Amino acid sequence: MKSILIANRGEIAVRVIRTAREMGLRTIAIYSELDRDALHVDLADEAWNVGPAPASESYLNQERVLQIAHESGAEAVHPGYGFLSENAIFAAAVEEAGITWVGPPPAAIEAMGDKITSRRHAEEFGVPTVPGITDPVTTVEEVVALAGDFGYPVAIKAAHGGGGKGLRVVASEDEVAEAFEGARREADAYFGNPEVYVEKYLEKPRHVEAQVLFDKAGNGLFLGERDCSVQRRHQKLIEETPSPGLTPKQRKTLSKAAIAAGRSCGYVNAGTVEFLADQQGDIYFLEMNTRLQVEHTVTEMVTGLDLVEWQLRIASGEELDIDVVEPRGHAIEFRINAENPFDNYLPTPGQVVEWQEPAGPGVRVDSWTRPGTSVSQYYDNLMAKLVVWGSDRQSAMNRGRRALEEFKVRGVSSTIPAHLAVLDHEDFVQGKHHTKWMEETVSLEGSGPESAPAIAEEEETTKRDLTVEIGGRRFAVSYWAPEAPVPGGATKRRPPKLTSSGGATASDGVISAPMQGTIVKVQVAAGDAVKEGDPICVLEAMKMENEVTSPKSGDVVDLKVEPGDTVAPGQTIAIIK
Repeated sequence: MKSILIANRGEIAVRVIRTAREMGLRTIAIYSELDRDALHVDLADEAWNVGPAPASESYLNQERVLQIAHESGAEAVHPGYGFLSENAIFAAAVEEAGITWVGPPPAAIEAMGDKITSRRHAEEFGVPTVPGITDPVTTVEEVVALAGDFGYPVAIKAAHGGGGKGLRVVASEDEVAEAFEGARREADAYFGNPEVYVEKYLEKPRHVEAQVLFDKAGNGLFLGERDCSVQRRHQKLIEETPSPGLTPKQRKTLSKAAIAAGRSCGYVNAGTVEFLADQQGDIYFLEMNTRLQVEHTVTEMVTGLDLVEWQLRIASGEELDIDVVEPRGHAIEFRINAENPFDNYLPTPGQVVEWQEPAGPGVRVDSWTRPGTSVSQYYDNLMAKLVVWGSDRQSAMNRGRRALEEFKVRGVSSTIPAHLAVLDHEDFVQGKHHTKWMEETVSLEGSGPESAPAIAEEEETTKRDLTVEIGGRRFAVSYWAPEAPVPGGATKRRPPKLTSSGGATASDGVISAPMQGTIVKVQVAAGDAVKEGDPICVLEAMKMENEVTSPKSGDVVDLKVEPGDTVAPGQTIAIIK
């Protein structure tokens, strides 16, 4: 293997390119028209335009990606994560073209890519699974009947998905119909298949996953676990290893179950087996991700192994020459996303004005962002991963806090304030958190924009930053000032003030789009009577669905959107009188 095409973008493309270049490989990047000046394009030895901005027309365009692989002379394809990384059809097409696929066999992807068949495989090899069914459900009545068997709450989950997409938790029978529809719609939108299944929803579990490596000779290796329990919207925000909630006995059980799950599908290359650990300490198989994980970095920090290097070596036919891995110290990863944690983690696409990464001992930053980078609604909003290492968990947390405070991001909101709030919370310090803990417990009140001075709603203002010196000491100051006039005597319109529940200007009943995105569902019609907080529509942006709600009770006197419409930030969606 002398050349490799990286069929991805963003920080994972940068990550793979760097290791590949260290191994002496010619690196070939692909980019959409929106990513023409992206960092991964600059770092690769050559780069090819794969299509327009929408992922369906570029990074998910299998025919075009394969065409570039042929024209560039690529000898291997690394899919990264997301996009085509768990697409068995694409993996098979790569292999049929005589190109090395850096990942598991297509049959293994197919077996584990469907949550229902993966459960069956795991159960056949003695891996414990969450109580549930292994057949898709097709009606609301089926869900109600199963919930009667398992007891509420139950989870309705996309059979072919992950990452919190196509997942709805149902606490009572009157929530089933809407949850069933929402899970099927989101599963179809994200994974091209609306199939869903039902399982018992575990209360306050820990999310623990096992990193494994398998070579083509059948050798399997457990590289330790990662705790991914700090989540919002069923998506991970902080990951660490080792898990603070796992005993040595549980770790041994996890290792055995993870290797068994891999063997059940004939796995090869790097993979992750995800589990839930309940309050009693029992561990249940959740799914297997047949690719490299976002959080693979923390495993690298404690083992000293380069997992991308091992992916490439295994794909080239090398056998594992490691019998046992002895992790050292503690590592934590913080996902730096373009989201506003003070407004229900709404995505904040836009241009990054200032970007200053932390450094120093035990600090690693995997990013694709730099000043001037535009974070687009078309792709995931992950800007960087901050990874820290310490000799023990406390020192890793201390280092994480220092690094987060050094990290400077302006132009878009980021999750940094949320990370700092987690580190300061006693539950996290003591390792008592669970998958719903962050949403239920962590509050950012008084620590962000809400603590700024109140400004009259009708006054047009904007936030400004400057540096001043007082008595020789330097201070960074933020203040809110009237908008500057523009030619013609008008004033620049400020962005709409968002409600915490969905994004509306409550003062006049005008409901505005909180961000750029696509309307996927409209829940009212012109003339309908609504109450404050009622859902108006569902807006999809940056791979997240966001419910836009009514700011007041009244009648819908004007409805300006329908499913499929693309809206800009501040654009009027509806008017309530």
